[in-house]
Amino acid sequence: MIRSSFRGALLWATILVVCSSATTALPQNPQDWGRLDGETLQHFQALVRLDTQNPPGNETRAVDYLQQVFEKEGIQVQRFALEPARANLVARLKGNGKKRPILLMAHTDVVTVEPSKWTFPPFGAVRDGGYIYGRGTLDTKQNVTAALMVMLTLKRLNVPLDRDVIFLAEAGEEGTTRVGIDYMVGEHFNDISSEFCLNEGGGVVREGGKVVYATIGTLEKVPRAVELTARGPSGHASVPLKTNPVAHLARAVAAVTDWEAPVRLNETTREYFRRMALVAPAKDAKYFRDVLSNDPKVVNAAVEYFENDAPRFAAILRTSVSPTIVQGGNRVNVIPSEAKATLDIRMLPDEDVSELLDALRRVVNDPAVSVDFAKRDGLPRPPGGTRLDTDAFRAIEASVKKHYDAVAVPSMGTGATDSAQLRAKGVHCYGIGPATDTEDGPKGFGAHSDQERILESELYRFVHFYWDVVTDIARAK
Repeated sequence: MIRSSFRGALLWATILVVCSSATTALPQNPQDWGRLDGETLQHFQALVRLDTQNPPGNETRAVDYLQQVFEKEGIQVQRFALEPARANLVARLKGNGKKRPILLMAHTDVVTVEPSKWTFPPFGAVRDGGYIYGRGTLDTKQNVTAALMVMLTLKRLNVPLDRDVIFLAEAGEEGTTRVGIDYMVGEHFNDISSEFCLNEGGGVVREGGKVVYATIGTLEKVPRAVELTARGPSGHASVPLKTNPVAHLARAVAAVTDWEAPVRLNETTREYFRRMALVAPAKDAKYFRDVLSNDPKVVNAAVEYFENDAPRFAAILRTSVSPTIVQGGNRVNVIPSEAKATLDIRMLPDEDVSELLDALRRVVNDPAVSVDFAKRDGLPRPPGGTRLDTDAFRAIEASVKKHYDAVAVPSMGTGATDSAQLRAKGVHCYGIGPATDTEDGPKGFGAHSDQERILESELYRFVHFYWDVVTDIARAK
């Protein structure tokens, strides 16, 4: 009798342990990726088919779609709009509050299109040859879709969370940040305040169809605009003048183009070149290592190589200057009294703004040419970096290894994303993205191109990767 009771108690104890484990253990993957991949495609195509070109934006179209999807699943949303047609959406899944929230962010606007240059309709989301074509397939409705699918799946599985998971679908990233991230940070930051943020600004690099490495955006250069204005007396062009503003401007533009700011590394770029040396072919790896040398001659030789053969690497080593707009004169026979040039400046995050302007004035060295900062929408953006020694970065590294069998390389963007405003508020933002082929850009299939496309299989893999990252960071341990 005692033996029988003991066996019964042991059986019940075993059942209780099994049931307890079943209710608290988290699935490694959502219940059925095949079914969820089909739903991913449905939402992705629906979002790409919404014309949210900026200008004018019309991001409210995407917000309307997302709101009805969320509310159907019992997830409440908030809408924030500086302008009625340009709404932002915030959805939140509550955690137990042990840790600060994580923010999943993506913009719903896209750049404009010239439909006549597209093989497939730019808002058709056409599937062809394993690709999905359309404006926003890479920038960044794939991020919108991935964040949407993660939120829906967390809710359906009732995953216990140590931190709130917040989704922000924002407007205006493509040039009108005042209606998007500037408005949200300036007026509604409490609704998106978080410890970590996942956003665009990184991606997985494929060459020849094989994954080589993944970049994780942790820092960005700071965009500014500088205007050179040459002035002098106008006159008849038949009488050449030494004071000709066009000539003075030409010399000034040439001078600032030839000028090179000092090379400076930071935590992100130093680790970037160290890890790139591990994955690059031996010939290229040498230059990645040389940039880290303490010998200035070795560093300069590596920089020169990058400038001539791989300018994208040279661009992250120093503050850069690129002349982009030149204006002057309106008749062939009239010397104008004024000529202007606009420079696109991408500053290192720790660059001193006033010292940079003084340096450019010394380089121009011409009293006939003024050198001043020009207005740029949403700027200046305060510099701010993201740490590499966090649970979030470790989770991204682990997911990169699991899904792509690749090295995660922290990177400093030479362009700009809306992570900058959040980093300035102390949020650690990490840029991620799906796998793309290096060959696609030169062929005209990249972001902002006339044949923008994404590999359908890589869309699904990105969603699986995103799921693992978020659950690793947010789930209750």
